[in-house]
Amino acid sequence: MNKLIATLVAGLFASVAFAQAPAPASTPATVKAEVKAEKSVSKAEKSEAKVDAKADAAAAKTDAKADASKAKAHAKADHKKAKAHANTTEKKAEAHADVKASTAK
Repeated sequence: MNKLIATLVAGLFASVAFAQAPAPASTPATVKAEVKAEKSVSKAEKSEAKVDAKADAAAAKTDAKADASKAKAHAKADHKKAKAHANTTEKKAEAHADVKASTAK
């Protein structure tokens, strides 16, 4: 039993010592690969930002075009409504004048 406990304690100390060992130094090839990967990632992000900007500009242009078309349609409808109202008012006035003229005799 004492040998078992001694082995476990020795194993514990060995694992603690191994866990505290410094990490191996990076090799120049690893550093170069990391730098290259970082450049690739930044380039991809830059490209993605450009694509997003173009998409946003196209969406804004489409929205502006739709808003202008909508405003034009509203203006046209308002004009037609005003014209119809004027014609109706004019016809009512003529009818009223005709009724007055026929009752005045």
